[in-house]
Amino acid sequence: MAARVLLRWSPAGAGAVPRIPPGGGLALRGMVSSASRPREDSWLKSLFVRKVDPRKDAHSNLLAKRETSSLYKLQIHNVKPECLEAYNKLCQEVLPKIHEEKHYPCALVGTWNTWYGEQDQAVHLWRYEGGYPALNEVMSKLRQNKEFTEFRKERGNMLLSRKNQLLLEFSFWNEPVPREGPNIYELRSYQLRPGTMIEWGNYWARAIRFRQDSNEAVGGFFSQIGQLYMVHHLWAYKDLQTREDIRNAAWHKPGWDELVYYTVPLIQEMESRIMIPLKISPLQ
Repeated sequence: MAARVLLRWSPAGAGAVPRIPPGGGLALRGMVSSASRPREDSWLKSLFVRKVDPRKDAHSNLLAKRETSSLYKLQIHNVKPECLEAYNKLCQEVLPKIHEEKHYPCALVGTWNTWYGEQDQAVHLWRYEGGYPALNEVMSKLRQNKEFTEFRKERGNMLLSRKNQLLLEFSFWNEPVPREGPNIYELRSYQLRPGTMIEWGNYWARAIRFRQDSNEAVGGFFSQIGQLYMVHHLWAYKDLQTREDIRNAAWHKPGWDELVYYTVPLIQEMESRIMIPLKISPLQ
């Protein structure tokens, strides 16, 4: 018959303390041994878990450019397939007017259609020079703009869905500036594990040095509002073969493989979009 283990309450509040009945030592030893295994397993696993150093400031303050107060908005619109041509035409008529309006503290950085990735998709990237106050100012003025109100209504009839994010730019990345084409653009988006943005920034502050030889680096951003712990890297290439050649060349540079090795575990999901710029895009 299995030996019973009697429990005695400790006055000191230490919890239940087992009292060993005669002949019950073997059963108790087995119980204690099996109870200690999770603690041993937990200790062993802790040796292989990447730890993030605690910080006393928000990662937005530690990683963003201090010399500018620019805020970026990334818009992704999924368009009805039969409406994509009309959508592009409408955007090319209205968006330059907002971009060129001197009283709006914003600028169109780039506008594209997705070529490979989700189909019938439009991507727009805006910069608000002055941060959140600039964003609020532009939105307030646009609400009073009758042409823009009509534009939004007409555009809404062409969309299946839309989403946006507010982003800051990494301090160690290039400033997105207009460039001549023709180019294709790749937007690589990474969903990081919460709490790992500082690690990502530390590794990519070194990794970006390996990706500057062909002027392919356009901009690097991380989300503040919308889907959080998202990172977006924007690249420009002459064509798909050039993209392949440049990416392969990075693996021949000492140190690149190590940085990839340490950043991959920080990623939960990743996505690549190959995009074609519209005629009005400052990034061609």
